[in-house]
Amino acid sequence: MKITISEDALEWFKDEMNVKEGDTIRFFARYGGNSTIHKGYSLGVTKEQPVDIGESITIDNVVYFINETDLWYFKDYNLSVIVNENNELHFDYEPK
Repeated sequence: MKITISEDALEWFKDEMNVKEGDTIRFFARYGGNSTIHKGYSLGVTKEQPVDIGESITIDNVVYFINETDLWYFKDYNLSVIVNENNELHFDYEPK
């Protein structure tokens, strides 16, 4: 799987989550909500240290990652992080 993050989303992380150089941002599967790929689950985002990185991308010395235990959520998909028209973080799941 591959993670991509748009320039707008990088700015969103800086503005909304106070992300700065050296931080680590985790994307994780959480129970509740409804994604386009898993009914009853949604994607969460938090600023925390990695445990066992399964996939990551480093941009401007910030690591955006998914732990190995959450890779099941992305089976057969890549993750694209963008900002929607409401200036909210949005996740697109693109088939591999």
